[in-house]
Amino acid sequence: MSSKLIRGTFILTLGTIISKIIGLFYVIPFYAIIGGSEPAALYQFGYVPYTIFISIATAGVPLAVSKYIAKYNALEEYAVGRKLFKSGILLMLITGIVSFLIMYIFAPFFAEMSMNKADSPYTIAEVATVIRAVSFALIIIPVMSLLRGYFQGHQSMGPSAVSQVIEQIIRIVFLLFGAFFVLKILKGSMVSAISAATFAAFIGGIASLITLLWYWRKRKHHFDELLEHDKGKMQISLISMYKEIFVYAFPFILVGIANSLYQGIDQLTYSRAISLEHLGVLNFSTHKLVIIPVSLATAFSLTLVPLITESYAVGNRHTLVRQVDQTFQVLLFITVPAAIGLSLLAEPIYTVFYEHSKFGTDVLATYAPVAILFALFSVTAAILQGINEQRFTVLSLLVGLLVKLSLNIPLMKLYETEGAVYATALGYTATILINLIVIKIFAKYPFKIIIRRTIFILLMNGVMAVVVLLVYKLLTLFLTTDSKIQSLIIVIICGGIGAVVYGYMGLRSKLADKLFGDRLQRIKSKLHIS
Repeated sequence: MSSKLIRGTFILTLGTIISKIIGLFYVIPFYAIIGGSEPAALYQFGYVPYTIFISIATAGVPLAVSKYIAKYNALEEYAVGRKLFKSGILLMLITGIVSFLIMYIFAPFFAEMSMNKADSPYTIAEVATVIRAVSFALIIIPVMSLLRGYFQGHQSMGPSAVSQVIEQIIRIVFLLFGAFFVLKILKGSMVSAISAATFAAFIGGIASLITLLWYWRKRKHHFDELLEHDKGKMQISLISMYKEIFVYAFPFILVGIANSLYQGIDQLTYSRAISLEHLGVLNFSTHKLVIIPVSLATAFSLTLVPLITESYAVGNRHTLVRQVDQTFQVLLFITVPAAIGLSLLAEPIYTVFYEHSKFGTDVLATYAPVAILFALFSVTAAILQGINEQRFTVLSLLVGLLVKLSLNIPLMKLYETEGAVYATALGYTATILINLIVIKIFAKYPFKIIIRRTIFILLMNGVMAVVVLLVYKLLTLFLTTDSKIQSLIIVIICGGIGAVVYGYMGLRSKLADKLFGDRLQRIKSKLHIS
């Protein structure tokens, strides 16, 4: 069972990483096509409400359904899972259609909430058009989400990973081609081009659904064979079934929409303190870069969360503490250097992906360290789920959002766009502190080791940062950050040297051994590190 868990987690992690990498690099041609931060902000006007809607409709569904099906499969009550699947398809279809209709019909209302007519070059009707274009994806995604959960419940992770990557590839190809075709070939408006780009979510969803249906047809005979061995002793009503599913899914719905809610607050308040162009830099350009180290770190660290759940369930406190220690350390070991590197090399990185911009550089340098908080929030919320205290996720998230909402406008008036970043950081900090207190109380988790390791990791990053900064200053004597090619050279050299220095310290100190196991021995022997 454990080998299945490790293999399945690896497949899902790999799918997530590939999907995120594809989702990062498309912004280079897309930004070049639309030509600026204001159109990027228009793109986000459509995507932020869509993300909130889709998270409410589906976030947590794959995990909740897989957890439910795995539970009853273990009891050899296979018909229970099939009953959930059949009724769930209809329910998800209804949920998707209702969500689509609400978002489509009330698009002008969402547009008006997100913008200020006097300060924006776009009208409410134009923003509503973009929101309506992306709303079609809501019809497809819930059903797709249920299918992924059904496969995962049967320890079949491949369909989810493959469909995720295919969805991202098809979406981005359509997004880039659609925006280019409308703007450059048809000479259409920016609103039409952005609408085509957001409609790509629907096309990607169809591609993913077709992939999952192909897997379903291929593997249905295996699922039918399981039904022949069904014990048939348990008769569970649909009400009880969906009540249990909701309990599983609700905390992950909150985690899924947290980032979008923070971005939504920025959209609701931006016109009073910052311009639309600056909002585009904050919520699109820099956010796309900041979220990458978060995705990688949480993908690796969350592989340990199912083990935490098991240890807590059987009351093995010693193993639980060790696993939580390892989760936090892996998270910090990966996220902290990535965030610091992104902040130090903000200028050449922003130039490579978008254009040379002092404003974009300043926002990215400020925003990058917040990636550590994003990652800590995801992991602490997952640990709360593992120790069955997910109810506190609601409290901690609401407190964080209240802090963000209270401080956003005052801080933006003081520090402009960077003030929104400070408000986000303070909001997430409040949420994480509450989560850590809950973990301390209910898991009886001692923070001594993690505090010592955190200080050590920060010291390692301090050494790495000094080396990278020195190399960066030296390179800028010969290369300029105004050029994309020269900026790319700077990023590759500085990033490579930083990775080597940090990796060497991790291996030399044996911290990497403790976090990633004996597999690193081969690397150490090749590098002649004892």
